[in-house]
Amino acid sequence: MIRRLTLLLPILGLLAIPSAASAKTNVAVGVGDQSPKMFDDANWQALKLKKTRYFIEWNAIQQPAEIADADAFVDAARAHGVKVLMHISTDDINSTPRRPLPSVSAYKTNVGALIKRYRPKGVTDWGAWNEANHKSQPTSKNPKRAAQFYTTMKSLCNGCKIVALDVLDQAGVEKYIASWLKAAGSAGKTAKVIGVHNYSQVNRRITEKNASNRYPGVARILKAIRKKNKVAKLWLTETGGVAAFGSAFPCDTSRQANRTKYMFDLIKKYDKNIERLYSYNWFGFGCSTGFDAGLVDEKGAPRPALSAFRTGLKNTTR
Repeated sequence: MIRRLTLLLPILGLLAIPSAASAKTNVAVGVGDQSPKMFDDANWQALKLKKTRYFIEWNAIQQPAEIADADAFVDAARAHGVKVLMHISTDDINSTPRRPLPSVSAYKTNVGALIKRYRPKGVTDWGAWNEANHKSQPTSKNPKRAAQFYTTMKSLCNGCKIVALDVLDQAGVEKYIASWLKAAGSAGKTAKVIGVHNYSQVNRRITEKNASNRYPGVARILKAIRKKNKVAKLWLTETGGVAAFGSAFPCDTSRQANRTKYMFDLIKKYDKNIERLYSYNWFGFGCSTGFDAGLVDEKGAPRPALSAFRTGLKNTTR
């Protein structure tokens, strides 16, 4: 008996050591959506998530309906103990902006009022401007103004966690980052959080080897940031496997599940630089719109991607 125990001790010791495969990925995960109904969904509740993201029009304070929607979302999140990242965005999402870029003073007045309204409700995570480099945003050709929005938000929300710059992983993103960092000066060098929407990388399975100018991927985006900023962590503020997106990605929920798994593979690879991930979104649209990335369909029925998400979530810190 003693001899057998002696032989077993090394084996038992190995079993007690967590394997690399089971190690937690040090990335906190949430799901973004625009509907407060998400918090009442039993499938969402089963995930026990503590973070979500909501984007809001920069001048929503002047629009009662927009404020009512934001109030409902924030109140529902707070009731479920969920932290909201509130991301400032355009009030005119179109392929080409039809309204002028807000002035810094207009931004300060309107966004300042939003911060004053929602900070007492527990909203201390903010994004200066959503997807600043995308053509639908009036900041796409003005990284200097995007930098000014960040420094303005810093002055409005002392002690808040702020996504200083938020970009889509598209052609030209590295040049945009460089211009933003130059315009932001010392504030850019010390910014703690940079947001990335890496839809292209996730859904086209971009790796460091097949990255290109058109599809740069996280590694190249990080390299562009590190030329001036050595401290920022990435928040994947909007990402996920898409069920449908125009002609490039016809409706396919099996592909969506596969890409959702790849999304978690990516954060495991870059977890030293990625701090948070916000999958977008919860409710789908039945693949009937130009974009659908819901983990459940429009009626709340789980898609295969939800199972992939649940599996990936087990190995994160949430």
